[in-house]
Amino acid sequence: MSRRRLYLDRAPGESRGVVTLDGRPERLLIVRADDLPVQGLGARSLARVRRIDRGLAGAFLDLGDGPEAILPLTGAAKALTEGAAVEVELTVEARRGKGAVARLIGPGEGPPRLLAGGPSLIARLSAFAPDQAVVEGPEARDAADAAEDAALAIEHALPGGGSIAIEPTRALTAVDVDLGASGGDARQAARRTNLAAIGEAARLLRLKSLGGLIVFDLIGASHDGAALTAALRAAFEPDQPGVAIGPVSRFGILQLSVPRRARPVTEILCDADAAASATTTALRLLRGLEREGRADGGARLIGLCAPTVVDAASPYIRELIDRLGPRFEIRADPALRRGQFEISTQ
Repeated sequence: MSRRRLYLDRAPGESRGVVTLDGRPERLLIVRADDLPVQGLGARSLARVRRIDRGLAGAFLDLGDGPEAILPLTGAAKALTEGAAVEVELTVEARRGKGAVARLIGPGEGPPRLLAGGPSLIARLSAFAPDQAVVEGPEARDAADAAEDAALAIEHALPGGGSIAIEPTRALTAVDVDLGASGGDARQAARRTNLAAIGEAARLLRLKSLGGLIVFDLIGASHDGAALTAALRAAFEPDQPGVAIGPVSRFGILQLSVPRRARPVTEILCDADAAASATTTALRLLRGLEREGRADGGARLIGLCAPTVVDAASPYIRELIDRLGPRFEIRADPALRRGQFEISTQ
């Protein structure tokens, strides 16, 4: 029987897909109404080669909407010239400060435009556990909220004690392993915690959509390299192909490279200051109004939030009216910060 379960939460302005592994969130897929289809993972587009940088071995592509994508100059792409029209598929989504990565399908003709969108959210979910039905409704809403909270957290407790902290930087993602309070044989406790940390970190990195260089700061010294490598191979098997594992250094540092594919969840949910964006806050407010409205079918609801959040919520109010009827109001309160909101009834 599959250890994975699938959930799909459909809410005003946003749908969230969740994959759980043994009851804990493993992946969080977010699709928003204002997403650009041409920038989606798996989208096929007709693009124009704007610039070729032989030093970087890449061609920069105009997709017609959103940031440029980069096409590695390998194989047939080496013969491309600036101005050429090409058909491409996005294999890595854009992230903050970096454009998407594309693969060449072949020559094209005409202006840049979307040819075919990437797989639907439900298709992407089902690919992770084809034998599982996708659960919707209140249970999916709870699963998505829990996944979102876990994806934004930095510190995570380990089963059996200890913890890890996962912190991305511009160059790499650091995973700090902490033993915490433990009794008995300290060496055995460190070994047990390090192995548990690898399994949990692999799940959480997938949940957060983090890839690139991953650096573990393990507990202790004189590590069993063979056991750690075996644990890494098993834990990161769902991320293959493309995972590369390095040896453990004498300082207890373990490095591996994990392919980047989807945009990091924190970049979807948060602004550059790591606080929830106005859009994220607006969508949370709308979900909160829907929850309160379904719990009390006759109440009139008032949502208070920062002015920027009111603006972010406005495109999706009609969708909530269709669900609840015109019995709620969203008001600006300058005293509330961007990530805050309040809901009351009348």
